[in-house]
Amino acid sequence: MYLPPAADAIPEDVSPEMIDRIDQIIAANRDQPNALIPVLQQVQEVAGYLPVSLQQRVAQGMGIPGCDVFGVTTFYSYFSMEPRGRNVVKVCLGTACFVQGGNETLDRIKNYTGLDVGETGEDRRFTLEVVRCLGACGLAPVTVINEDTHRKLTADRVTEVLEHYE
Repeated sequence: MYLPPAADAIPEDVSPEMIDRIDQIIAANRDQPNALIPVLQQVQEVAGYLPVSLQQRVAQGMGIPGCDVFGVTTFYSYFSMEPRGRNVVKVCLGTACFVQGGNETLDRIKNYTGLDVGETGEDRRFTLEVVRCLGACGLAPVTVINEDTHRKLTADRVTEVLEHYE
């Protein structure tokens, strides 16, 4: 069985206030069966990602093996072990979106942000991702930024939309 690497020190971008909040989340759920996924979701909301050191903190605080926490973190695509941007941009390249210009939209987003797919900017303003279907084919091409769905987002409107996200 694969075990995660040993936990390093808490990353610099995770403040003491964040650690306090994370410890509160763990304490509130310590005795709850099947609470691992909700705890990881909340911890990721606080820190923005789940480095191994925070996974180990969750494991120790909840009294479960670190490999179990690591397994859940790496299994679900929702969780990220790398820092993510404040704004996660998901460009759909499913058939309908691609045919309607989704690829051109993606190219324009790459040019605006300076990012390639899967990257996060050094300023952590944006993380760029591609998805294969958002289930909104009638709105193609579709791009989701955080919780906002941008329908019929063609390349000529990308800059205007992205400028609203700090």
